[in-house]
Amino acid sequence: MSLLIERAGTTPRMSKIVRYAGIVYLCGQTAVGAAIPDIAAQTREALARVDALLTEVGSNRSRILSALIHLKDATQFSAMNEVWESWPPVDAAPARTTVQASLASPELLFEITITAAAG
Repeated sequence: MSLLIERAGTTPRMSKIVRYAGIVYLCGQTAVGAAIPDIAAQTREALARVDALLTEVGSNRSRILSALIHLKDATQFSAMNEVWESWPPVDAAPARTTVQASLASPELLFEITITAAAG
């Protein structure tokens, strides 16, 4: 039996969403543009983008299985975490990893990649 792989928001480089066998994979989400200078605001915007993509596939943040967070500067971990800790629903925190990494653009401070159960 073959399972269908569904893709959305696909470009030659990547898909924004891939769904397979009841699991949803989101590409990395960041804040848009260089006008957001602080980690808290970038975190809020990226998490809002995650919410929108999950809604698009009939899922939501309570169904997130894992989150991989990339920070440009690990010294901003606490400020990012202040935003994060109010985002997952109570008793629905996903498995999470946070690493310091060089991001695609110099103005980016935060990027998150999500794996979730489909809705």
